[in-house]
Amino acid sequence: MTKSTPTALSQQGNNVADPLTDLLRDGARMLIAQAVEAELQAFMAQYSSRLEDGRRTVVRNGYLPGRTIQTGIGDVEVKVPKVRDRSGQGLKFNSSLLPPYLKRARSVDELLPWLYLRGISTGDYQEALAALLGEQAKGLSANTISRLKAKWLAEHTKWRQRDLNGKRYVYWWVDGIYSNVRMDDKLCLLVIIGVTDQGHKELIAVEDGYRESSDSWYELLAGLRARGLTTGPELAVGDGSLGFWNALGRVYPKTRHQRCWVHKTANVLNKMPKKLQLKAKADLHDIWMAETKEDASQAFDRMLARFEDKYPKAMECLAKDRDELLAFYDFPAEHWVHIRTTNPIESAFATVRLRSKRSRNCGSRDTTLTMVFKLLQSAEKRWKKIKGFRRLAEVVTGIQFKNGIKVSDQPMRMAA
Repeated sequence: MTKSTPTALSQQGNNVADPLTDLLRDGARMLIAQAVEAELQAFMAQYSSRLEDGRRTVVRNGYLPGRTIQTGIGDVEVKVPKVRDRSGQGLKFNSSLLPPYLKRARSVDELLPWLYLRGISTGDYQEALAALLGEQAKGLSANTISRLKAKWLAEHTKWRQRDLNGKRYVYWWVDGIYSNVRMDDKLCLLVIIGVTDQGHKELIAVEDGYRESSDSWYELLAGLRARGLTTGPELAVGDGSLGFWNALGRVYPKTRHQRCWVHKTANVLNKMPKKLQLKAKADLHDIWMAETKEDASQAFDRMLARFEDKYPKAMECLAKDRDELLAFYDFPAEHWVHIRTTNPIESAFATVRLRSKRSRNCGSRDTTLTMVFKLLQSAEKRWKKIKGFRRLAEVVTGIQFKNGIKVSDQPMRMAA
C-alpha cells in the first residue's frame, strides 16, 4: 500500500486534474468579484456628487494588477477595481475584503499554528502545505513562517499588555493546560475565559505559568488588576487542584468559587475500582443534576454513606469541596449548564492539539504559547453567547438567587 506522505499527496495533486476543485475555485473567484463589486458600488454611491461641469466626482478606472490569494482550495486569482478622483481630494477605493496586504485567507493563517502544534517544524511547512494548497505552497517558505511567528509573538505581547479599564466579567472559566516543549521542559499555559455582562465569551488571559503555582497565578491576576480589571467575577469555575484559588483570594477575595464537576468526577473515579466506577458516576450525576441544592445535598450524603467506609480517599476527595461544588445553585438556572464545568476551555482546546511527543523538532516555550494564542483568538470569533444572558445584569447587581430562581430584587453584594 502506498504511503500518503505530504510529498506524495502534493505530486498527486499536481499531476491529476481535479474538476471539482477547479469548479470550487471558479465559484470562489466569482463570489469574491461580486462582493468586491458591491463594495465598489457602495463607495461610488457615497461620492456620487458631480463637479461644476457636470462630470461625476468619482468614476471607475480599470483594475489593479491581478494577484492570487492562498485559500484552503488552493490559489484563487482576484482583481480589485480602481477609481479616478476628479475632485483632487485623493479619494481611493480600498476593499475591506481584499486589502492590499492580504496574501492568505484567514483559514490558512489558522492552519499554520495548528500544524506547528501537531509537530511540523518551520522547515517542513512548505512540504506539508503543498498537499493542501497546491503550487508548492508559494510564499510559505521557512523564512516566511519565521517572520509570521515573530509577528504573532509581538501581537501576543501587545495583547497581554492591553488596557482593561471598563471591562466587566461575570463568570470566569480557568484551567492550566500542560504541554511538553524542548526535551524535558514542560510548559503550563494559564488560561482564563470570561463572559461579559452582555453574555459574550472572551479570552482574558493565556500565559506561560512555568508551573501551575499560586505565585504564577498571582502574577497573572495582579497584572489584570493593574491594567484596569479592578472588579473580579461573581463566580470563577476551575479544577480544585489549581494554585489559582489561593491567588484569587488575594486579588479578588469576594469572588465565589465553583469546582468543575468534570474534573471532580474524574478525580473521584480514579480512586475507585473500575467495576464500581459506573455506579459511582451515576451517583455523582444525581448530585449535580439535582433540581435543588437541598436535593443535591441529600444525594451527596447518600453517596458518602454508600462508599466512605470502603473507599475513604475517593469520598474525601469529593467531600472536601462540597460547598464549592454546589455554588452554582446560587446563580440563575439558565446559567447552570455553563458554570458547573470548565467546558468552555475544554471545548476551545479540543482543536488546539498541544505538542505531547518529545522530539528534536519541538519548539520553544514562546512559540508554542504564541501558536496557542493565535488559535484561541480565531476560535473566540465563533464563540456564542451563553444561555439566559439577559439575567447577567441581575447577577452583576447582586440580586439573590436560590436554586436558580430569583428570590429578591434587593442587591446583596458586589464582587471586587
